[in-house]
This record gives sequence, C-alpha cells and structure tokens, in this order.
Amino acid sequence: MRLPSSIFVSVSLFTAETTAALYLSSTYRSAGDQIWQGLTLLFTLVPSVLVQLTLTFIHRDLGRDRPLVLLLHILQLGPIVRKLYSWVMIYFE
Repeated sequence: MRLPSSIFVSVSLFTAETTAALYLSSTYRSAGDQIWQGLTLLFTLVPSVLVQLTLTFIHRDLGRDRPLVLLLHILQLGPIVRKLYSWVMIYFE
C-alpha cells in the first residue's frame, strides 16, 4: 500500500504556518510593535483553536475516555497527531 502524500503536505503546511507566525510575532516584539504582534497572534491562534475544537467535536473525542487526545488538541497538536495516526493505520493494516 502506498502512503498518501496529502498527509505529509497537510502536516508540513500546518507546522510551517505556525512557525512563520511565531517568527513574525517575535520580530514584531523585538521591534517594539505590540499591536502587530498581538494581531499576528490573534489571527494565528483563533483559527487554530477553532479547528481544534471542530476536530474534537467531529470525531466525538469528548464522549470517549480519551484525555490524551483532548490534551493534545488543547496544546494545538491535534492535526499532527491525527495525521500520524491515519498514516500508521494505513501503513500497518
């Protein structure tokens, strides 16, 4: 079975977007521009939190006894964990 490349693309895009936003925010902070730093963090973290909540409710992780998955979603690692889990399920089935 071939591993789908979309898993790697989506995980790499998610991490690249987060890394770029954090770097941009740190450069705004070092320049003393707190308004742009706050806006950068706001426009990065709010959509990410909404995606995490959507994934949690769509996959009904709250109804199951899966506190580790819920913790990983709170730490913004949900998409990475879900993609790695789907890769493992595809590869080892």
